[in-house]
Amino acid sequence: MIDKRVYDFDTALEGMKDGATIMSAGFGPAGAPQELLEAVLERGYRDLIIISNNAGEGDRGLIQLLKGKRIAKIICSFPTSSNSEITKELYSAGLLELEVVPQGTLSERMRAGGAGIGGFYTRTSVDTPLSEGKEVRMIDGENYVLEYPLTAEFAFIKAREADRWGNLTYNLSARGFGPTMAMAAETTVVQVDKFVELGNIDPEHVITPGIFVDRVMEIEAT
Repeated sequence: MIDKRVYDFDTALEGMKDGATIMSAGFGPAGAPQELLEAVLERGYRDLIIISNNAGEGDRGLIQLLKGKRIAKIICSFPTSSNSEITKELYSAGLLELEVVPQGTLSERMRAGGAGIGGFYTRTSVDTPLSEGKEVRMIDGENYVLEYPLTAEFAFIKAREADRWGNLTYNLSARGFGPTMAMAAETTVVQVDKFVELGNIDPEHVITPGIFVDRVMEIEAT
């Protein structure tokens, strides 16, 4: 019987190690898997590589990992937020490696990773510092920058509902990059607001099919 539900953080994080690459979903706090990230902090993992839309928000999740100096590198579109300077402070002190990626390019790099695409050319970042050191090719008279796919050992996702097969629905725009990250990671771990019985999710409403999900843990929203 397929049952991807887990009931404690140790089981949810099985296989996690120092230096792991984690894709963390969310747009700001919306859809961010805060409890999973804080469970990583509590278990002492360090030298992590984080792939996320932004480098945390408020005082939870990624911000806590940054404050604990557990993150070695962040690949993101928005490294700072209006109410946190920790990323800037760590980067300025040489304690954090930062790779800034335009948001559309970040999305496509993860999609390419999930789809098994070896790379793609984009006009975004042409003739900017973000293209330095990258291959540039002229196509139909226009320059394009070569970008490579992003993959990860773990994807942490927050969803609204899940059944025991791991089929997921999301809360409106809180889905963010969740579905893409689930495809691009070796192990996808989901914190979900509630479990539902098989058949309670209309197949037409499934956003992330369970084939891309490995573990699901019900966590009450806080």
